[in-house]
Amino acid sequence: MPTGSISPLVALLWVLNVVLDTGGQLAFKAAAGDRDAGDGLARWKHMASRPWLWLGIASYVIEFLVWVAFLSLIPLSEGVLLGSINIVAIMVAGRFLFGEKLTRLRVTGILLVTLGVAIVGVAG
Repeated sequence: MPTGSISPLVALLWVLNVVLDTGGQLAFKAAAGDRDAGDGLARWKHMASRPWLWLGIASYVIEFLVWVAFLSLIPLSEGVLLGSINIVAIMVAGRFLFGEKLTRLRVTGILLVTLGVAIVGVAG
């Protein structure tokens, strides 16, 4: 693959990885954040009876397969750095869906991670 280019298949796998990882994290947060869940074992039983936990697990299983396919096509060092964008997607989605705070320090981190991913993507 020429320097500075990512094949359409690699780009597709990368986007799928971001979507699946973000979706899985959001599903786990929805399962864990249910105020009606109770405490201790009752909480786990409640979460297991709701679709969010299972959606998160399914997302992670599929994401694992996508991640392995992705890593089979690019060097590990690039893959891990490109995969860092998941952190940004999760933080932004958490802000909009769960009202989580994005402090100046977190926004700075988001910008730095995004810049790093962009550099790796272009220089790849």
